Amino acid sequence: MKPLTGKNFIKILEQKGWVLKRINGSHHIFSHSEKTEIISVPVHKNDDLKIGLQKKLMSIAEIAENDL
Repeated sequence: MKPLTGKNFIKILEQKGWVLKRINGSHHIFSHSEKTEIISVPVHKNDDLKIGLQKKLMSIAEIAENDL
């Protein structure tokens, strides 16, 4: 799996129907109209997301590795 920056991950989330609700510091909070979960994506410059966090966010958002 290739690591993504927070900005690139946000672009994929928005393509999947997730909507930005608010920004709290460097964390962008997203929700989806069909899901009860929320997703908090850290955006720290152009740093890559850590693999464990990226996998967890992908499972919540139901994003497959081929979608990257």
